[in-house]
Amino acid sequence: MSPVATLRIAGVRLAAGAAGIRYQGRDDLVLLALPPGAETAAVFTTNAFSAAPVQLARHHLAQTPPRWLLINSGNANAGTGARGLADAETCCTALAAAGDCAPEEVLPFSTGVIGEYLPVERIAAALPALVAGLREDGWADAASAIMTTDTRPKTATARCDVGGREATVVGMAKGAGMIRPDMATMLAFLATDAAVPRALLERMLREAVADSFNAISIDGDTSTNDACVLCAAGTLDAPAVTEGTAAADALAAAVRAVCDELATAIVRDGEGASKLVTLEVAEAATRAEARAVADTIAHSPLVKTALFASDPNWGRILAAVGRAGVSGLDIERVRIWLDDCLIVRRGGRDAGYTEAAGRAVMARDAFCIRVALGRGEAAARLLTCDLSYDYVRINAEYRT
Repeated sequence: MSPVATLRIAGVRLAAGAAGIRYQGRDDLVLLALPPGAETAAVFTTNAFSAAPVQLARHHLAQTPPRWLLINSGNANAGTGARGLADAETCCTALAAAGDCAPEEVLPFSTGVIGEYLPVERIAAALPALVAGLREDGWADAASAIMTTDTRPKTATARCDVGGREATVVGMAKGAGMIRPDMATMLAFLATDAAVPRALLERMLREAVADSFNAISIDGDTSTNDACVLCAAGTLDAPAVTEGTAAADALAAAVRAVCDELATAIVRDGEGASKLVTLEVAEAATRAEARAVADTIAHSPLVKTALFASDPNWGRILAAVGRAGVSGLDIERVRIWLDDCLIVRRGGRDAGYTEAAGRAVMARDAFCIRVALGRGEAAARLLTCDLSYDYVRINAEYRT
Protein backbone atom coordinates (compact mmCIF):
# COMPACT_ATOMS: atom_id res chain seq x y z
CA MET A 1 0.00 0.00 0.00
CA SER A 2 1.28 3.44 -0.88
CA PRO A 3 2.17 5.93 1.88
CA VAL A 4 -0.76 8.22 2.65
CA ALA A 5 1.31 11.32 1.91
CA THR A 6 1.69 10.28 -1.74
CA LEU A 7 -2.04 9.77 -2.31
CA ARG A 8 -3.10 13.07 -3.80
CA ILE A 9 -4.21 14.34 -7.21
CA ALA A 10 -4.62 18.10 -7.57
CA GLY A 11 -8.27 18.96 -8.08
CA VAL A 12 -9.61 15.50 -7.16
CA ARG A 13 -11.28 15.55 -3.75
CA LEU A 14 -12.69 12.69 -1.70
CA ALA A 15 -14.68 12.16 1.47
CA ALA A 16 -15.77 9.09 3.41
CA GLY A 17 -18.51 8.78 5.99
CA ALA A 18 -20.87 6.41 7.78
CA ALA A 19 -24.41 6.05 6.44
CA GLY A 20 -25.23 2.84 8.33
CA ILE A 21 -25.89 0.97 5.11
CA ARG A 22 -24.98 -2.41 6.57
CA TYR A 23 -21.97 -1.96 8.81
CA GLN A 24 -22.11 -0.27 12.18
CA GLY A 25 -19.29 1.88 13.48
CA ARG A 26 -17.40 2.23 10.20
CA ASP A 27 -17.44 4.34 7.06
CA ASP A 28 -19.41 2.89 4.16
CA LEU A 29 -20.05 5.82 1.80
CA VAL A 30 -17.56 7.67 -0.43
CA LEU A 31 -17.71 10.75 -2.61
CA LEU A 32 -15.12 11.55 -5.27
CA ALA A 33 -15.38 15.02 -6.83
CA LEU A 34 -13.75 15.85 -10.17
CA PRO A 35 -12.75 19.31 -11.37
CA PRO A 36 -14.39 20.96 -14.40
CA GLY A 37 -12.96 19.66 -17.66
CA ALA A 38 -11.94 16.27 -16.27
CA GLU A 39 -12.30 13.25 -18.55
CA THR A 40 -13.40 9.80 -17.37
CA ALA A 41 -13.17 6.28 -18.80
CA ALA A 42 -14.68 3.15 -17.28
CA VAL A 43 -15.09 -0.56 -17.87
CA PHE A 44 -17.85 -2.61 -16.27
CA THR A 45 -18.82 -6.18 -15.48
CA THR A 46 -19.97 -8.52 -18.25
CA ASN A 47 -22.34 -10.32 -15.87
CA ALA A 48 -25.85 -10.38 -17.43
CA PHE A 49 -27.32 -9.51 -14.02
CA SER A 50 -25.33 -6.28 -13.87
CA ALA A 51 -26.31 -4.22 -10.84
CA ALA A 52 -28.52 -1.13 -11.01
CA PRO A 53 -25.60 1.25 -10.36
CA VAL A 54 -23.63 -0.37 -13.21
CA GLN A 55 -26.54 0.13 -15.59
CA LEU A 56 -27.02 3.74 -14.52
CA ALA A 57 -23.30 4.58 -14.54
CA ARG A 58 -23.00 3.27 -18.10
CA HIS A 59 -25.98 5.41 -19.12
CA HIS A 60 -24.71 8.57 -17.42
CA LEU A 61 -21.17 8.17 -18.75
CA ALA A 62 -22.54 7.97 -22.31
CA GLN A 63 -24.35 11.28 -21.80
CA THR A 64 -21.84 13.65 -20.21
CA PRO A 65 -18.47 13.77 -18.41
CA PRO A 66 -19.07 13.07 -14.70
CA ARG A 67 -18.37 15.50 -11.90
CA TRP A 68 -18.99 13.07 -9.06
CA LEU A 69 -18.52 9.40 -8.18
CA LEU A 70 -20.80 8.04 -5.44
CA ILE A 71 -19.67 4.73 -3.94
CA ASN A 72 -21.28 2.67 -1.20
CA SER A 73 -20.26 -0.59 0.46
CA GLY A 74 -22.42 -3.09 2.32
CA ASN A 75 -25.17 -3.31 -0.30
CA ALA A 76 -24.69 -4.20 -3.99
CA ASN A 77 -28.11 -2.97 -5.19
CA ALA A 78 -28.01 -5.94 -7.59
CA GLY A 79 -30.89 -8.27 -8.38
CA THR A 80 -33.25 -5.49 -7.28
CA GLY A 81 -35.14 -4.87 -10.53
CA ALA A 82 -36.89 -1.62 -11.33
CA ARG A 83 -36.82 -0.46 -7.72
CA GLY A 84 -33.05 -0.86 -7.57
CA LEU A 85 -32.62 1.33 -10.64
CA ALA A 86 -34.97 3.93 -9.20
CA ASP A 87 -33.04 3.88 -5.92
CA ALA A 88 -29.74 4.44 -7.74
CA GLU A 89 -31.32 7.35 -9.63
CA THR A 90 -32.62 8.81 -6.35
CA CYS A 91 -29.13 8.71 -4.85
CA CYS A 92 -27.72 10.50 -7.90
CA THR A 93 -30.43 13.14 -7.65
CA ALA A 94 -29.71 13.66 -3.96
CA LEU A 95 -26.00 14.14 -4.64
CA ALA A 96 -26.77 16.47 -7.55
CA ALA A 97 -28.72 18.68 -5.15
CA ALA A 98 -25.95 18.64 -2.56
CA GLY A 99 -23.14 18.98 -5.09
CA ASP A 100 -24.67 21.52 -7.47
CA CYS A 101 -24.67 19.44 -10.63
CA ALA A 102 -27.06 17.50 -12.86
CA PRO A 103 -27.98 13.93 -11.82
CA GLU A 104 -26.41 12.71 -15.08
CA GLU A 105 -23.07 14.05 -13.86
CA VAL A 106 -23.04 11.47 -11.04
CA LEU A 107 -21.73 7.92 -11.53
CA PRO A 108 -23.02 5.51 -8.83
CA PHE A 109 -21.17 2.39 -7.64
CA SER A 110 -22.18 -0.20 -5.05
CA THR A 111 -20.65 -3.31 -3.48
CA GLY A 112 -21.91 -5.74 -0.87
CA VAL A 113 -24.83 -8.12 -0.46
CA ILE A 114 -26.86 -8.92 -3.58
CA GLY A 115 -30.65 -8.82 -3.58
CA GLU A 116 -31.31 -6.21 -0.90
CA TYR A 117 -32.63 -2.69 -1.44
CA LEU A 118 -30.51 0.38 -0.74
CA PRO A 119 -31.34 2.43 2.37
CA VAL A 120 -31.79 5.50 0.18
CA GLU A 121 -32.86 7.82 2.98
CA ARG A 122 -29.75 7.11 5.06
CA ILE A 123 -27.49 7.64 2.05
CA ALA A 124 -29.15 10.93 1.12
CA ALA A 125 -28.96 12.15 4.72
CA ALA A 126 -25.21 11.52 4.84
CA LEU A 127 -24.36 13.39 1.63
CA PRO A 128 -24.25 17.05 2.80
CA ALA A 129 -21.63 16.28 5.46
CA LEU A 130 -19.52 14.37 2.94
CA VAL A 131 -19.67 17.24 0.45
CA ALA A 132 -18.51 19.59 3.19
CA GLY A 133 -15.66 17.24 4.11
CA LEU A 134 -14.10 16.76 0.67
CA ARG A 135 -10.31 16.98 0.53
CA GLU A 136 -7.51 16.03 -1.84
CA ASP A 137 -5.82 13.71 0.67
CA GLY A 138 -8.94 11.62 1.27
CA TRP A 139 -7.81 8.55 -0.69
CA ALA A 140 -6.79 6.41 2.29
CA ASP A 141 -10.09 6.95 4.14
CA ALA A 142 -12.02 6.26 0.94
CA ALA A 143 -10.10 3.03 0.31
CA SER A 144 -11.09 1.80 3.77
CA ALA A 145 -14.73 2.78 3.35
CA ILE A 146 -15.27 0.77 0.16
CA MET A 147 -14.07 -2.51 1.72
CA THR A 148 -16.41 -5.45 2.31
CA THR A 149 -14.62 -8.70 3.25
CA ASP A 150 -11.24 -7.09 2.55
CA THR A 151 -8.86 -7.25 5.49
CA ARG A 152 -6.98 -4.11 4.49
CA PRO A 153 -7.37 -1.10 2.18
CA LYS A 154 -5.65 -1.19 -1.21
CA THR A 155 -4.00 1.88 -2.70
CA ALA A 156 -1.19 2.49 -5.17
CA THR A 157 0.55 5.37 -6.92
CA ALA A 158 2.99 5.89 -9.78
CA ARG A 159 4.69 8.85 -11.43
CA CYS A 160 5.95 9.58 -14.93
CA ASP A 161 7.20 12.42 -17.12
CA VAL A 162 4.59 14.31 -19.14
CA GLY A 163 5.83 17.30 -21.09
CA GLY A 164 8.72 17.86 -18.72
CA ARG A 165 6.47 17.76 -15.64
CA GLU A 166 5.95 14.92 -13.18
CA ALA A 167 2.49 13.44 -13.62
CA THR A 168 0.92 11.30 -10.89
CA VAL A 169 -1.49 8.36 -11.02
CA VAL A 170 -3.27 7.33 -7.81
CA GLY A 171 -5.60 4.37 -7.41
CA MET A 172 -7.66 2.49 -4.85
CA ALA A 173 -9.48 -0.82 -5.10
CA LYS A 174 -11.59 -3.22 -3.09
CA GLY A 175 -11.99 -6.93 -3.57
CA ALA A 176 -11.25 -10.17 -1.75
CA GLY A 177 -13.96 -12.57 -2.91
CA MET A 178 -16.23 -13.08 -5.92
CA ILE A 179 -13.11 -12.39 -7.95
CA ARG A 180 -12.81 -13.78 -11.46
CA PRO A 181 -11.65 -11.99 -14.59
CA ASP A 182 -14.44 -10.81 -16.86
CA MET A 183 -13.72 -7.09 -16.84
CA ALA A 184 -12.30 -5.98 -13.53
CA THR A 185 -14.00 -8.23 -10.97
CA MET A 186 -14.00 -5.71 -8.13
CA LEU A 187 -14.23 -1.94 -7.75
CA ALA A 188 -11.23 0.20 -8.66
CA PHE A 189 -10.88 3.95 -9.03
CA LEU A 190 -7.83 5.66 -10.54
CA ALA A 191 -7.06 9.30 -11.24
CA THR A 192 -4.24 11.27 -12.82
CA ASP A 193 -3.48 14.97 -12.86
CA ALA A 194 -2.55 14.81 -16.56
CA ALA A 195 -4.94 16.04 -19.25
CA VAL A 196 -5.93 13.16 -21.53
CA PRO A 197 -8.58 13.03 -24.30
CA ARG A 198 -11.29 10.51 -23.53
CA ALA A 199 -10.54 8.17 -26.45
CA LEU A 200 -6.91 7.83 -25.38
CA LEU A 201 -7.93 7.47 -21.73
CA GLU A 202 -10.28 4.63 -22.66
CA ARG A 203 -7.54 2.82 -24.56
CA MET A 204 -5.11 3.17 -21.66
CA LEU A 205 -7.67 1.75 -19.27
CA ARG A 206 -8.71 -1.18 -21.47
CA GLU A 207 -5.12 -2.23 -22.06
CA ALA A 208 -4.16 -1.87 -18.40
CA VAL A 209 -7.19 -3.86 -17.21
CA ALA A 210 -6.62 -6.68 -19.70
CA ASP A 211 -3.34 -7.79 -18.12
CA SER A 212 -4.00 -6.80 -14.51
CA PHE A 213 -7.54 -6.95 -13.11
CA ASN A 214 -8.63 -9.22 -15.95
CA ALA A 215 -5.78 -11.60 -15.17
CA ILE A 216 -6.63 -12.46 -11.56
CA SER A 217 -8.91 -15.05 -10.00
CA ILE A 218 -9.65 -15.92 -6.39
CA ASP A 219 -12.72 -18.11 -6.63
CA GLY A 220 -13.92 -18.12 -10.24
CA ASP A 221 -16.97 -15.92 -9.61
CA THR A 222 -17.62 -12.78 -11.68
CA SER A 223 -19.47 -10.14 -9.69
CA THR A 224 -22.59 -8.24 -10.73
CA ASN A 225 -21.03 -4.93 -9.71
CA ASP A 226 -17.51 -4.83 -11.16
CA ALA A 227 -16.23 -1.49 -12.35
CA CYS A 228 -12.88 0.13 -12.99
CA VAL A 229 -12.73 3.88 -13.53
CA LEU A 230 -9.88 6.12 -14.70
CA CYS A 231 -10.23 9.90 -14.39
CA ALA A 232 -7.93 12.52 -15.92
CA ALA A 233 -8.22 15.72 -13.92
CA GLY A 234 -6.19 17.89 -16.29
CA THR A 235 -4.74 19.92 -13.42
CA LEU A 236 -1.07 19.30 -14.27
CA ASP A 237 0.70 22.32 -15.77
CA ALA A 238 1.65 20.47 -18.96
CA PRO A 239 0.23 20.04 -22.46
CA ALA A 240 -2.49 17.44 -22.93
CA VAL A 241 -1.24 13.93 -23.57
CA THR A 242 -1.78 12.90 -27.18
CA GLU A 243 -1.80 9.57 -28.97
CA GLY A 244 1.50 8.21 -30.28
CA THR A 245 3.78 10.33 -28.07
CA ALA A 246 6.36 9.48 -25.43
CA ALA A 247 4.09 11.11 -22.85
CA ALA A 248 1.25 8.76 -23.81
CA ASP A 249 3.52 5.74 -23.48
CA ALA A 250 4.82 6.92 -20.11
CA LEU A 251 1.37 7.62 -18.70
CA ALA A 252 0.01 4.30 -20.00
CA ALA A 253 2.88 2.53 -18.23
CA ALA A 254 2.10 4.38 -14.98
CA VAL A 255 -1.59 3.45 -15.22
CA ARG A 256 -0.61 -0.15 -15.84
CA ALA A 257 1.77 -0.12 -12.85
CA VAL A 258 -1.00 1.10 -10.53
CA CYS A 259 -3.44 -1.50 -11.90
CA ASP A 260 -0.83 -4.25 -11.49
CA GLU A 261 -0.15 -3.29 -7.88
CA LEU A 262 -3.83 -3.11 -6.98
CA ALA A 263 -4.63 -6.40 -8.74
CA THR A 264 -1.83 -8.17 -6.89
CA ALA A 265 -3.05 -6.70 -3.60
CA ILE A 266 -6.53 -8.09 -4.27
CA VAL A 267 -5.23 -11.62 -4.76
CA ARG A 268 -2.93 -11.38 -1.73
CA ASP A 269 -6.00 -10.36 0.29
CA GLY A 270 -8.19 -13.12 -1.12
CA GLU A 271 -10.72 -14.42 1.37
CA GLY A 272 -8.84 -16.87 3.56
CA ALA A 273 -5.87 -16.92 1.18
CA SER A 274 -2.38 -17.76 2.42
CA LYS A 275 -0.51 -18.03 -0.91
CA LEU A 276 -0.04 -15.85 -3.98
CA VAL A 277 0.39 -18.11 -7.00
CA THR A 278 1.44 -16.95 -10.47
CA LEU A 279 0.34 -19.16 -13.34
CA GLU A 280 2.45 -18.84 -16.48
CA VAL A 281 1.44 -20.83 -19.55
CA ALA A 282 3.84 -20.67 -22.51
CA GLU A 283 4.39 -22.33 -25.88
CA ALA A 284 0.67 -22.29 -26.69
CA ALA A 285 -0.72 -22.09 -30.21
CA THR A 286 -2.81 -19.01 -29.28
CA ARG A 287 -3.13 -16.69 -26.31
CA ALA A 288 -6.71 -17.90 -25.82
CA GLU A 289 -5.42 -21.45 -25.54
CA ALA A 290 -2.82 -20.42 -22.98
CA ARG A 291 -5.43 -18.53 -20.99
CA ALA A 292 -7.80 -21.52 -21.03
CA VAL A 293 -5.09 -23.67 -19.45
CA ALA A 294 -4.31 -21.04 -16.82
CA ASP A 295 -8.01 -20.61 -16.01
CA THR A 296 -8.56 -24.35 -15.63
CA ILE A 297 -5.69 -24.66 -13.17
CA ALA A 298 -6.73 -21.54 -11.24
CA HIS A 299 -10.35 -22.66 -10.88
CA SER A 300 -9.69 -26.25 -9.86
CA PRO A 301 -10.77 -26.78 -6.22
CA LEU A 302 -8.42 -29.76 -6.05
CA VAL A 303 -5.44 -27.68 -7.15
CA LYS A 304 -6.40 -24.80 -4.86
CA THR A 305 -6.77 -27.01 -1.78
CA ALA A 306 -3.42 -28.65 -2.52
CA LEU A 307 -1.89 -25.17 -2.64
CA PHE A 308 -3.35 -24.45 0.79
CA ALA A 309 -1.88 -27.68 2.18
CA SER A 310 1.54 -26.98 0.59
CA ASP A 311 1.06 -30.41 -0.96
CA PRO A 312 2.88 -30.87 -4.31
CA ASN A 313 0.10 -33.09 -5.62
CA TRP A 314 1.20 -32.42 -9.17
CA GLY A 315 -1.26 -34.90 -10.63
CA ARG A 316 -4.01 -32.35 -10.01
CA ILE A 317 -2.15 -29.74 -12.05
CA LEU A 318 -1.47 -32.26 -14.83
CA ALA A 319 -5.15 -33.25 -14.90
CA ALA A 320 -6.23 -29.59 -15.14
CA VAL A 321 -3.94 -29.03 -18.12
CA GLY A 322 -5.33 -32.12 -19.79
CA ARG A 323 -8.99 -31.09 -19.44
CA ALA A 324 -8.52 -27.45 -20.49
CA GLY A 325 -9.87 -28.15 -23.96
CA VAL A 326 -6.62 -27.88 -25.92
CA SER A 327 -7.35 -29.74 -29.15
CA GLY A 328 -4.69 -32.24 -30.18
CA LEU A 329 -2.49 -31.68 -27.14
CA ASP A 330 0.68 -33.79 -27.35
CA ILE A 331 1.36 -34.71 -23.73
CA GLU A 332 4.90 -35.79 -24.64
CA ARG A 333 5.73 -32.13 -25.27
CA VAL A 334 4.17 -30.70 -22.10
CA ARG A 335 6.41 -29.61 -19.20
CA ILE A 336 5.28 -28.36 -15.79
CA TRP A 337 7.37 -26.58 -13.15
CA LEU A 338 6.96 -25.31 -9.60
CA ASP A 339 9.21 -22.26 -9.80
CA ASP A 340 12.40 -23.79 -11.28
CA CYS A 341 11.59 -27.30 -10.08
CA LEU A 342 10.68 -29.42 -13.15
CA ILE A 343 7.88 -31.85 -12.27
CA VAL A 344 6.41 -33.20 -15.49
CA ARG A 345 8.12 -34.07 -18.78
CA ARG A 346 7.41 -36.59 -21.57
CA GLY A 347 3.96 -37.46 -20.27
CA GLY A 348 4.88 -38.20 -16.66
CA ARG A 349 6.98 -37.28 -13.66
CA ASP A 350 10.44 -35.97 -14.54
CA ALA A 351 13.21 -38.39 -13.54
CA GLY A 352 14.97 -35.73 -11.46
CA TYR A 353 11.91 -34.59 -9.51
CA THR A 354 11.66 -35.24 -5.78
CA GLU A 355 8.71 -34.75 -3.48
CA ALA A 356 10.92 -32.82 -1.07
CA ALA A 357 11.84 -30.31 -3.77
CA GLY A 358 8.21 -29.79 -4.72
CA ARG A 359 7.12 -29.40 -1.11
CA ALA A 360 9.85 -26.83 -0.47
CA VAL A 361 8.48 -24.63 -3.26
CA MET A 362 4.85 -24.97 -2.19
CA ALA A 363 5.71 -24.11 1.41
CA ARG A 364 6.50 -20.55 0.24
CA ASP A 365 3.84 -17.86 0.47
CA ALA A 366 4.43 -16.90 -3.17
CA PHE A 367 5.57 -19.07 -6.07
CA CYS A 368 4.93 -19.82 -9.74
CA ILE A 369 3.35 -22.75 -11.56
CA ARG A 370 4.77 -22.79 -15.10
CA VAL A 371 3.39 -24.84 -17.98
CA ALA A 372 4.96 -25.17 -21.44
CA LEU A 373 2.61 -26.77 -23.98
CA GLY A 374 5.13 -27.26 -26.79
CA ARG A 375 2.72 -25.99 -29.45
CA GLY A 376 3.76 -22.44 -30.38
CA GLU A 377 4.88 -19.07 -29.04
CA ALA A 378 1.73 -17.65 -27.37
CA ALA A 379 1.58 -17.18 -23.60
CA ALA A 380 -0.69 -16.01 -20.78
CA ARG A 381 -0.20 -15.07 -17.14
CA LEU A 382 -2.74 -15.24 -14.30
CA LEU A 383 -2.57 -14.55 -10.56
CA THR A 384 -4.52 -16.74 -8.18
CA CYS A 385 -4.44 -18.06 -4.61
CA ASP A 386 -5.21 -21.11 -2.51
CA LEU A 387 -8.57 -22.23 -1.12
CA SER A 388 -8.64 -22.50 2.66
CA TYR A 389 -10.99 -23.33 5.51
CA ASP A 390 -11.41 -19.61 6.09
CA TYR A 391 -12.74 -19.01 2.58
CA VAL A 392 -15.61 -21.41 3.32
CA ARG A 393 -16.22 -19.85 6.74
CA ILE A 394 -16.19 -16.26 5.48
CA ASN A 395 -18.67 -16.97 2.71
CA ALA A 396 -20.86 -19.24 4.80
CA GLU A 397 -21.19 -16.50 7.41
CA TYR A 398 -21.31 -13.52 5.00
CA ARG A 399 -24.99 -12.64 5.62
CA THR A 400 -25.17 -13.72 9.27
